Amino acid sequence: VGSDGSDAKAVTAGPGSDRAPRWAPDGRSLAFISTRDGTAQVWRLPLRGGDATKVTTYPGGVNDFSWSPDGKAIYLVADTKWPPTQEIDRRSAEFPTEARIFTSLFYRHWNEWRAGTRQHLYRFTLADQKTLDITPIDRDVPTLALGGNDISISSVGTELAVAFNPDTVVALSTNNDIFVMGPDGGSRQPITTNRANDHSPAYSPDSRYIAYLASSIPGFESDQQQIVLYERANGRRTPIASSWDSSVLAISWMPDSRSLLAEVEERGERVVYTVEVPSGRQTRVLSGGMNTNVQPAPAGDFLIFLRQSATAPAEIYRSDPTGRNVRALTKINAAALSRLTLTPLESFGFVGSGGDSVFGYLMRPPGFDQRRTYPLVYVIHGGPQSAWLDQWHARWNYAMFASRGYLVAAVNFHGSTGYGTRFTKSISRNWGGAPYDDLMKGLDVLSARPYVDKDRIGAAGASYGGYMIYWMAGHTTRFRALVAHDGVFNSLSMAGTTEELWFPAYEFGGTQLSPAARALMEKWSPANFISQWATPLLVVHSERDYRVDVSEGMQAFTAAKLRGLPAKFLYFPDEDHYVTKPRNRRLWWDTVQGWLDDYLRRPLTP
Repeated sequence: VGSDGSDAKAVTAGPGSDRAPRWAPDGRSLAFISTRDGTAQVWRLPLRGGDATKVTTYPGGVNDFSWSPDGKAIYLVADTKWPPTQEIDRRSAEFPTEARIFTSLFYRHWNEWRAGTRQHLYRFTLADQKTLDITPIDRDVPTLALGGNDISISSVGTELAVAFNPDTVVALSTNNDIFVMGPDGGSRQPITTNRANDHSPAYSPDSRYIAYLASSIPGFESDQQQIVLYERANGRRTPIASSWDSSVLAISWMPDSRSLLAEVEERGERVVYTVEVPSGRQTRVLSGGMNTNVQPAPAGDFLIFLRQSATAPAEIYRSDPTGRNVRALTKINAAALSRLTLTPLESFGFVGSGGDSVFGYLMRPPGFDQRRTYPLVYVIHGGPQSAWLDQWHARWNYAMFASRGYLVAAVNFHGSTGYGTRFTKSISRNWGGAPYDDLMKGLDVLSARPYVDKDRIGAAGASYGGYMIYWMAGHTTRFRALVAHDGVFNSLSMAGTTEELWFPAYEFGGTQLSPAARALMEKWSPANFISQWATPLLVVHSERDYRVDVSEGMQAFTAAKLRGLPAKFLYFPDEDHYVTKPRNRRLWWDTVQGWLDDYLRRPLTP
């Protein structure tokens, strides 16, 4: 698509999936990752005509890539067997098996087994087709967890910056650091010493600075992220905008190196600021809905970004550098949206736990009539340090629930992001406390509205939201039906089966080896309140969910059946913490909506 929105056309087609398009430095070709030949490899498409050709043939496929500034090489991110010779090779050489042997933690991550595998950074030279491992160390480079855009190359190509975790026990550590190295991996050295998370390095166009994002609390993955400037000439590190009570999620440089574009969450929106260098002065330039992936034009005369809202999926937009003259460059979803009846997302607020202001969203069903009453679906977000946003959520879509004739309410309880760092931090070691109090107070406010049928209220949530479903099952009978997706049922067993061990260690004040932390896990564990369960329950969980193990869902379903409750288990053998495959997602919606319909739309029994 042209920068003015003209000449939009598809440039790839056929089998497999194509992703990660990256312009060649000379602008005459487009490289991208494609699975059209079976494994994910880098392909290159000449823009003057002709077919795409395969660039790489790396065994097992490529995870990501970046161009060198001169266009003569590509930096590849790919998995490699590590160490090259392993115990399982010797023990199963004569009779091969699918078994694994591992002796360290972080043996699996998100949805894949990582034992015996490392992610490394490679330099692939186009002229001679040679691949060089420039990070041949026993670490994942770039980091597998808690990162962002974790590879940056200086404008002249003589130096790289990459973020990875140098610690021995990565499963208990958020200590990502930023290292600089030569283009062949030589002279590798850290430029950060912070024990918390440092990531997303970005060289300034004039090569004076490396900007990056830094947290300050080791082990706390949701700590506030600040922008830090590293001066290459003298090694000085300077936080900028340090008094800003927002967590910066992504950064990119303006071409003149005098300011950065910073994306932050604010009260349910993703907004964009310019941050002046080195003063740190902030000016909001984009707001309303979700504004992401913002990039300046090469001359800095306009911005390109994605924008979405609760009633419109993401499209490509353009604005002036000041955020004025915003217009859509694409309207890919316009025809589909024209066939839908969508209602606006409304904000509401109330006094929550501890007297704090708490905010949420309400979406009314199509054809809403103020004189009628409607059943309500109360959706609960995960994280737990996350938030409901004004976005077109691919999985937890407000309009999908509203289309069935439901009011849909979403509360950003204590622990949610976008309402200040104190508010976000308040959920740690307090999982079933203030958040539950907020949810009940919010329900009081909603139930008092004349169009809400307080006898027909259901609740659904995922991850921490699933935890809260199980927690509410043992603490209230206000709901007629509950849906828990990939929720934590037993805090103690979750702490022993999740892969990112720093998370429960911080949230509960230590590992299960600590008596105090163990007591806190037991205090906030829904498993300890199953004797009070009395509400019909749908459990959804997936086999490849290594964040919240499938055994959590199995335990919850077993508890519900032992209680004699109506219960159903929707199990996906091929999904992870999310349900992403189209057919599985359709089944998810059919099952979840069917469950809610059974209890919220059928006549009440005396």
